Amino acid sequence: MSDSEYITLVSSDGFEFVVLREAALVSPTIKGMLRSQFSEAQTGRCTFPEISAIVLEQVVEYFHYWYRNRDKEDVPDMDIPVELCLELLMAANYFNLDAKPAVRDAV
Repeated sequence: MSDSEYITLVSSDGFEFVVLREAALVSPTIKGMLRSQFSEAQTGRCTFPEISAIVLEQVVEYFHYWYRNRDKEDVPDMDIPVELCLELLMAANYFNLDAKPAVRDAV
């Protein structure tokens, strides 16, 4: 298992996003990938062939936004581009971000 502080998320068009592991663990999907016996757990690299870079970039921004504000109350809404709303909704569903995140245990 890769114990790095960071993981790499790769979009369908090959863009790579280096993300703080603890921030990405807000997603049960990513948490499951990193706890598996598959290559993602060994390498700390998760590839998403169905998610474009522009959408994955917004997802990564959300991970960090959540991480920075996880202990705060009255957090303002995160601004998202209107033209990406449908794709971001589908990505949120894929990453199981539909529930209010709780502080998650580390991998």
